[in-house]
Amino acid sequence: MTQPARRSGPLLALAVVLLLTAGAVTAALLWPATRRPAAAPPPSPSPAASHSPTPSPSPSKQLPYPWYPVGSCLDDPQLSPVITVPQGQDCATPHDAEAIGNPTLPDGLTKESQLGMALVKACTPVALAWEAKQGGGTWYPLQLEPSLAYYQQGYRDATCLLAASHAVGGPKLTAPLKQ
Repeated sequence: MTQPARRSGPLLALAVVLLLTAGAVTAALLWPATRRPAAAPPPSPSPAASHSPTPSPSPSKQLPYPWYPVGSCLDDPQLSPVITVPQGQDCATPHDAEAIGNPTLPDGLTKESQLGMALVKACTPVALAWEAKQGGGTWYPLQLEPSLAYYQQGYRDATCLLAASHAVGGPKLTAPLKQ
């Protein structure tokens, strides 16, 4: 007697594919994920900072863009052509600007121009108050804000600056601003 032809080839192939798929799914689910340590809560904003009613805080103060606490002095690429990103400086040495406020940008902005306008709105009263404390002279407000890409990732912290110039090679500050 002849035995009927066996069709185990396609069934065996299907079983192997199903086992491999199940193994891959199991491995993906059980594979240890790279986890970042929990970020420390951000420090309280300075009293001089201007805030929107319900902004979301940035994920941490370890920001992927330049941010300076009030009282920090720095050189800015808009005023110092030899640098490409803001760089902290000792306030007793010549520097371009000093941080005077740290506002939190409001939620819901969708364009770079909106980020800039929101920051000008937040920094203007802070800059005017600091200018009045300096006892005269001409002062120029500057801002450091996240790019739209960082803003869309939840970063909202910004820095208001005050400078003695708005031109490359202009006068530098040589001491901390009067508080």
